[in-house]
Amino acid sequence: MELKMISSLAKVFHDEIPTDAEVGLIEGFVNETLSFQLAFTDNYTYFAKIAADFPLRIRAVHQIPAYIPLPDDHDDYILRKPPGLFPDRLTDVKDGIFHVCAGQWRSLWIDIENADPGLYTVNFQIFNMNDGKEIATKDIKVEIYPVALPPQMLKQTKWFSAGCLAEYYNVEPFSERHWGICESFIQIAVKRGINMILTPSFTPPLDTAVGAERITTQLIDVKIENGNYSFCFNALQRWIEMCFRCGAEYIEFAHLFTQWGAKAAPKIMATINGEYKQIFGWETDALGDGYKKFLSAYLTSLVKLINKLKIKDKCYFHISDEPGVFGESPEQYKAAIEFVEPYLKDFKIIDALSDIDYFKTGIIRFPVPDTHKVEEFLKVGMVEPWTYYCGFHYKKVANLLVYMPSARNRIFGVQLYKFRIEGFLHWGYNWYSTWHNYMNINPYASIDQFGTWGGDAFQVYPGSDGNPEESIRHMVFAQALYDMRALQMLESLTNRDFVLDLIGEPMTFEDYPHGDEYILDLRSRVNYEIIRRVHE
Repeated sequence: MELKMISSLAKVFHDEIPTDAEVGLIEGFVNETLSFQLAFTDNYTYFAKIAADFPLRIRAVHQIPAYIPLPDDHDDYILRKPPGLFPDRLTDVKDGIFHVCAGQWRSLWIDIENADPGLYTVNFQIFNMNDGKEIATKDIKVEIYPVALPPQMLKQTKWFSAGCLAEYYNVEPFSERHWGICESFIQIAVKRGINMILTPSFTPPLDTAVGAERITTQLIDVKIENGNYSFCFNALQRWIEMCFRCGAEYIEFAHLFTQWGAKAAPKIMATINGEYKQIFGWETDALGDGYKKFLSAYLTSLVKLINKLKIKDKCYFHISDEPGVFGESPEQYKAAIEFVEPYLKDFKIIDALSDIDYFKTGIIRFPVPDTHKVEEFLKVGMVEPWTYYCGFHYKKVANLLVYMPSARNRIFGVQLYKFRIEGFLHWGYNWYSTWHNYMNINPYASIDQFGTWGGDAFQVYPGSDGNPEESIRHMVFAQALYDMRALQMLESLTNRDFVLDLIGEPMTFEDYPHGDEYILDLRSRVNYEIIRRVHE
């Protein structure tokens, strides 16, 4: 068996000999997850067993189909373009036994967590399962520094879809089984740096075709009696408590109006005279008297609950996602935000939007522009800056799409640091549906939703036991956040100019060093500078 010890930034394709440089040392701090890969190939072995003399988590890297990985007008910073299999999904290797696809290259993803500080030599042995004989061995040095990175300051949301989990696992929304699945997925999200959770106060009006609807996932019970509204927040309060128990720090309430212009009300269900039915939706004028009356009652009651729970500084609200992306008039969005602002005067309203006029004219105070536009917003005085990207942002900028090198994913942490970004939004943590929610998908059969930019919709796979299976993309983005925290720590020990000199030029959202070497070398130098000063 042939083995190569390679970094976590490598992507090992089954039909290609990996050309990535071998690594001899993995280093990091005590509160990081340190990751690397063991690539392997063999023409005669079908099942093998791996053993190591150090506590590790070992996962197999699986290849996932992509039918249309990327648009035709892509840039050149990609791995490959044709449809095919892409390494992405990670599953735990049980009892050390893994599958060897004869004649193909594959890899094992290896994590080190919660290990004591020190310098170690880790030895791996590979055995043939047929006869038990050793067929390969490999060593790597691991150095864990006796220093902890500072807490993550970045607010990060990758939109959580409770509805997709209910549909994939075929469970009743907010049944006990569904609650358990949601908690499992939130725990992993938080572990990898997602600290703000999209909360389905009402079924989120996101990525849903006009006139269509998503499965009802509504935490708030609404009753109408004699034309008046009353609200039961028990399920919402349970959700909030669950999120905080999992380690989340912020609650992000679902959008109050439909996507792309705030033209209609979201899907809202209520009990009227004992009958549970829909009272608002696509047919509802967002600024009509009926929906305004509802919003007034709802927001007044919700703010009382938030104040009772003493979480005012932990809550964020949305109006409409990307209100001007298809040329919609800003006047509708402006009217919507002006109506709700008196009720939410003590809260921050954030929305993904990249038309700078919404900000310049004061329509919104806390926009979330995309990574192509965020520098333009910063130049005109955006405070507490957020940014986002999605599958539409596949030229020049960093992204985590499956056909892109992992270095293009990880460089984002350096960019977040340099531009002092305070929040990041991404729409797809676990969206197991097609674009516009036309039909549900099996994420194991299509990472690109059968034709929509591979890897944009979900970062984790829905494991058969109700627990998420992570992806390479998810793990590498978490490493980007470690890099950001390391840079922030070094700045606290030196000064900002010192760190910016280490980073070097160019470093913008569209112009930055390509390839693995830069980011691996930068992180090593940052580690050295931190350790040198901590121990002075």
